[in-house]
Amino acid sequence: MPLHLIQRGNNRSACFFCEDDFRYYLHQLAEQAEAHGCAVHAYCLMTNHVHLLLTPSRADSAGKMMKALGQRYVQYVNRTYRRSGTLWEGRFRSCPVENETYLLVCHRYIELNPVRAGMVAHPGEYRWSSYRGNADAKSVDPLLMAHAAYHALGRDEAERVRAYQELFQHLLEPGILDAIRVATNGNFALGQPRFTAQIEEALGRRATPGRSGRPRKQADTQTEKKVV
Repeated sequence: MPLHLIQRGNNRSACFFCEDDFRYYLHQLAEQAEAHGCAVHAYCLMTNHVHLLLTPSRADSAGKMMKALGQRYVQYVNRTYRRSGTLWEGRFRSCPVENETYLLVCHRYIELNPVRAGMVAHPGEYRWSSYRGNADAKSVDPLLMAHAAYHALGRDEAERVRAYQELFQHLLEPGILDAIRVATNGNFALGQPRFTAQIEEALGRRATPGRSGRPRKQADTQTEKKVV
């Protein structure tokens, strides 16, 4: 099942300081994804956080990959910049993603990050994301492994690339942005009610946000009915 993962720098501080840092992280991501059985579909490395969309082959694949990747990158940063201490803001956050409705939406969410941040006008202008690898037939990104939802965009590569580019003609609706952020930051499921119910049954815990505020007592409800 696909997962959307996000890992932030400690206190939202920078975790990439120059181009070599981005390159090193992507190199390690490729190695650790292969070593732990994770198929990477999309990614975006921002200055102070990372977005990944991947499908793990085993239940513990993503956790093991992120642990090894995080350790190696922290060692690299501490050695390069003669620093010590933590770099990441604790453990990564993630959410399972429903294939049919949200897989390609997550693609857009991740690769449009630099546009929303005002860093570029078009996702293709940003070097440290998977957009070019997914949207340009001439730009081969060996890190990426296309999901079935991507293959379903067209009968051949040219048709799929055109369809993928068309997905980025408009920014995501605010409601979609909020849904992805809430699900990822809260480790909830991202999908339709039937999908989230299946996740809750499989995990044995809540997979959607609960209602905020004080639970309403039965007596309070009855009083309100009388007043009405």
